[in-house]
Amino acid sequence: MRDLELLSDDEALFEELEREEDNDVASMRERRIKEIQDELNRRQGRAENNHGLYTDITKEKEFMDITTSEKYVVGHFYHKDFRRCKIMDTHLESLAQKYYDTRFIKIEVQNAPFLVEKLQIKVLPCVMAWVNGYAQTKIVGFDDLGSTDSFQTAALELKLLHAGAIKKKEDDTQTVKKSIFQSNDTDSELED
Repeated sequence: MRDLELLSDDEALFEELEREEDNDVASMRERRIKEIQDELNRRQGRAENNHGLYTDITKEKEFMDITTSEKYVVGHFYHKDFRRCKIMDTHLESLAQKYYDTRFIKIEVQNAPFLVEKLQIKVLPCVMAWVNGYAQTKIVGFDDLGSTDSFQTAALELKLLHAGAIKKKEDDTQTVKKSIFQSNDTDSELED
């Protein structure tokens, strides 16, 4: 008889633990679903404004409006017949898909005589980055990217990160560095 009571107590305990686990899992699942929905909505809003795309702008005024109205902008001044401009396009295209918070645009120099003169663009390709309408960096040719046609996209990415024009996604989880000598126990025996 006593074994039956212990068995039923154990079963009740297991059932209670399962219910608690189900509730914890359900709340974690609901929170994660909400996070995913929020991220999808954010991305959809960005996509509607051409974020995540590398857009060719044909009008100089539109180019200026974008650089002054968007928070983060990377702009490429190019010539359609220059091989190095096409190389730069491939790198910027891949970065545009990676950094949704930044607007990536390009304009042919023949369509932007005022900007070419005002920004003193003399060598192509020329990539500029703006944050809140203020120019942060100007990458002229491939000199700052290893002086080679086969530079890594990471070199361009690093330049734009240092300029503040692209932002890495922040990790929600904080990593805590621990030493092997560190203890979580506040009543450590070493202090006695």
